Amino acid sequence: MGRALPTHSALLPAVSAALRYGLLGHSRYRLLTITRFPILRSAPKYQRSNLAIIACMNNDLDLAGLAALIGDPARARMLTAVMGGTALTATELALEAGVAASTASAHLAKLAEANILAIEKQGRHRYFRIFDAEIAAMLEGMMEIAVRRGPRRRIGPSDPALRLARVCYDHLAGERGVWMLDQLRERKLLGGRDGCNVSSDGETFFAGFGIDVQALASARRTLCRPCLDWSERRHHLGGALGAAILSRIFALRWARRELDSRVVVFSASGERSLGQLFGGR
Repeated sequence: MGRALPTHSALLPAVSAALRYGLLGHSRYRLLTITRFPILRSAPKYQRSNLAIIACMNNDLDLAGLAALIGDPARARMLTAVMGGTALTATELALEAGVAASTASAHLAKLAEANILAIEKQGRHRYFRIFDAEIAAMLEGMMEIAVRRGPRRRIGPSDPALRLARVCYDHLAGERGVWMLDQLRERKLLGGRDGCNVSSDGETFFAGFGIDVQALASARRTLCRPCLDWSERRHHLGGALGAAILSRIFALRWARRELDSRVVVFSASGERSLGQLFGGR
């Protein structure tokens, strides 16, 4: 028998969906774990993967394999490219990574097999994108650590437009994104220990902007999370709320995304509207 099975709820988010993402190297441990730990048979289906991960930590939690998969320089460049939220072809990702098409195909097959990238087929073409928001959050966290540990130098994109406003997976980043989070905190619409808890005034504010905070909170994705900005080295707003805000900005045509780029361009009227709504000016 294995060790006693921890069930403390605080452990569950740290291991959520790890089985789905290939962190366990051999599928036999999924079956063995449920057999060896009866609690898994009675656990809600959505918790089984979480509990199984904890139970299998003595057996085959392949963190080294995951690190090697993401840490390869070519694959890391590919993942950075799709973090812009746009699905890209194998040819485009080969150019991003600076490798031959055949080499890119091998890399992409590994990332897709591990559920780090998802494949979308359209006619004869196949497009690759980040598998889901949890994978994006993991990669954002790794980028944040990389920025903190990196050498002191000018960081982020050299293009002024990218530094001003850009897409980070599916939310607003750059100077505009950092400013927006600052304003939400200053006006007490977000608060709490990490400055990312929506206050009651915040719920009212976002409802007026066309965003149902309660509906977002009931989904699986984290509602709000601080995401360290690549260029500003300060936080912008990620999570479901950050995505909903950017989606609303696009829907209102305050801004548009440049073709084949992560750049977000605000119109003059959109810039004013953003300032009036979030800055109260």
